Amino acid sequence: MHQWSKNEVLQRIESKETTIIFIYTTMCGTCQVASKMLDIVKEILPNLPECKININEIVEEAQKWKVESVPCLLIFENGEIKQKVYAFQSVPYLHDLLKKYNLYIKR
Repeated sequence: MHQWSKNEVLQRIESKETTIIFIYTTMCGTCQVASKMLDIVKEILPNLPECKININEIVEEAQKWKVESVPCLLIFENGEIKQKVYAFQSVPYLHDLLKKYNLYIKR
């Protein structure tokens, strides 16, 4: 997963493009496991519109978005939160949840 800056994340949301944001902290063991699970899903779904950001870089936004804990996966559509995921459960669960957001490259 690509590490994004706060400005990149906010610009992406403001563009109203579908965006999947993985919010984590570096010292969180569960976040590390969730990140590895998402890396596997990203290999299967290479065109996911995803990014990853440390919650410490977006404290005010996380409060505004009502992020209760990390790891957290926020799915934005049209600039609004469509879904929040806290229980990552398994790679198959994440794959099933995210496959509809896998964007196809137009040629």
